[in-house]
Amino acid sequence: MLRNIAATLSCACFLPASATEYVVPVRGVADFFASLPKDATYVSFSAAAVYKCDSDIVLPDVQFLVIDGKGCKLVLGPSSNGFTCRIANQQEAAKRTGQRYAIRDFASIEGGRKAIDLQATLGSVVENCRLVGQTEAAVDLRFALMTAVRNVIVTNPGKRGFVVRTGDWPGATWSNSQSNHTVLEQCRVYATASTTQAFSVINCNGVRITDCISEGGPCDHDLFLSATTDGNEDLPAKNTVVKQFTLSNFHVEHAVRKASIHVNMPSKCSVELSQVYWNGPQKAPVIYYVGGQLNLMGIGWFTEDMRIGTRVSAPRITIDRCHSALSTGDGVTNGGKRARVLHLIDPLPGHTGLGLTYVKVARSAR
Repeated sequence: MLRNIAATLSCACFLPASATEYVVPVRGVADFFASLPKDATYVSFSAAAVYKCDSDIVLPDVQFLVIDGKGCKLVLGPSSNGFTCRIANQQEAAKRTGQRYAIRDFASIEGGRKAIDLQATLGSVVENCRLVGQTEAAVDLRFALMTAVRNVIVTNPGKRGFVVRTGDWPGATWSNSQSNHTVLEQCRVYATASTTQAFSVINCNGVRITDCISEGGPCDHDLFLSATTDGNEDLPAKNTVVKQFTLSNFHVEHAVRKASIHVNMPSKCSVELSQVYWNGPQKAPVIYYVGGQLNLMGIGWFTEDMRIGTRVSAPRITIDRCHSALSTGDGVTNGGKRARVLHLIDPLPGHTGLGLTYVKVARSAR
């Protein structure tokens, strides 16, 4: 018996410590996070139904932290960046990518410049949140590798809804601080009159957007997809490290001002757009193409008045198993400017006529 007790006590000495939980106080939210003990692994907003914070909520430098909203409403001041990180330079950012956060279950996060501003993380998760009325971006991901954003509803963003991009601190470039292989699933943006982009993916590889919705008031773009290294959209993208992007089961239920989907990706990048549904007429192009290997698949609903605009004379576009209106018809007409669904619009210098050498249409639905 004594031998068994000793063995049990010996094993107990090597059991891992339990997770350490802390409750966020009603007042002093920013101060609480600034002084959070290093052993914290879980914090909950369970002390009140409504919290207020006028300043940034700076996330601590820890390996992993769960931030549980417990169904509360968090009201941010107009200058707040919400849950954010402070990165001095790329060297510090590289060291912090071992950190990750799980931000979940807020009934709403209202106001502020941003609600979620994740930077220099690997494997973070944002889920089951409603974000309302942020003036700059609801969710901004910079060097947020393999982030999963799930079931997040964005309402009335002043400018942008979801942004997936590279770092913008000293030393960050288009090739060393991407938010690669980030996934957005079952997210919605309800735009207001000032909204620019519902979803933006800039200079990041392997990003997937699935089962998402863009609706509400007109915005500039539902999806702004670009890999230009200098931000100049009047030239085809030259980023050499962006190779693929996927958009699937995307629902659009409003008009747009400029184009529903803007595509300016490198020539060796595969861009897959499948099962996209535009519910209603569109005066602007549903797709505005500048560069990339664009693959359209399984688009079963399309009307004759919708069009794909291209700024280059030799677009690389494959259309497979789509509505018959997604066709180049009998070839180029209208003085070399149009081939049924495909229109040469605002061409880049030197691109004077539309060519179909690299445009392929297969297995049209009739």
